[in-house]
Amino acid sequence: MAKRKKSNLQWIKETLELKPDHRWESPSGYKIFVADRGVVRFNVPQNWVFEPQEKSFKFLDRKPPNDDCCLEVSFNRLPPNDWSQFPLKSTLKKVIEDDSRNVIESGEIFTIKRQTARIVWTEIKFIDTQAEPREAFSRTCIGLGSNVQCLITFDYWADQAEQLISVWDEMMRSLTLGLYIRDPMTGAAFPD
Repeated sequence: MAKRKKSNLQWIKETLELKPDHRWESPSGYKIFVADRGVVRFNVPQNWVFEPQEKSFKFLDRKPPNDDCCLEVSFNRLPPNDWSQFPLKSTLKKVIEDDSRNVIESGEIFTIKRQTARIVWTEIKFIDTQAEPREAFSRTCIGLGSNVQCLITFDYWADQAEQLISVWDEMMRSLTLGLYIRDPMTGAAFPD
């Protein structure tokens, strides 16, 4: 569980011993990531490397510079409001249009409606030229719900797509916004 230290805006990682009757459940091979007591929560592969950034969290399949993919999440708490009319789809389109990489293909925008959140995501294919030219994919997700907005990106090589798409699918399936955890050692959330 990560939370922001108020004085100098650094993250603090806490490791807590789970109680025997805890409610935390994830599929085999995955672990649960929870930021700020439940502002954002999703499942990531058990063995991935966690790297907190100043304003985001990164998960990598291996320690840099040997990593082949990167899942990154950032979030904002929003003031209480009715965000149901916020134009998520056009916001995501703008994010993709402003991408400065060598984009060779853009996918359709998918919309997911949950009881407490709206989620949109899409994918681009681009040529990565940092070392030698290589095709890569980047998926971008914007989620909005419970007065929380999140941005999630997932970059991976095109020739590894077959094994990595399941990581994205599980992250999207498990993505939860604004379900605050009352007791992290049991996983009990408000208001249960």
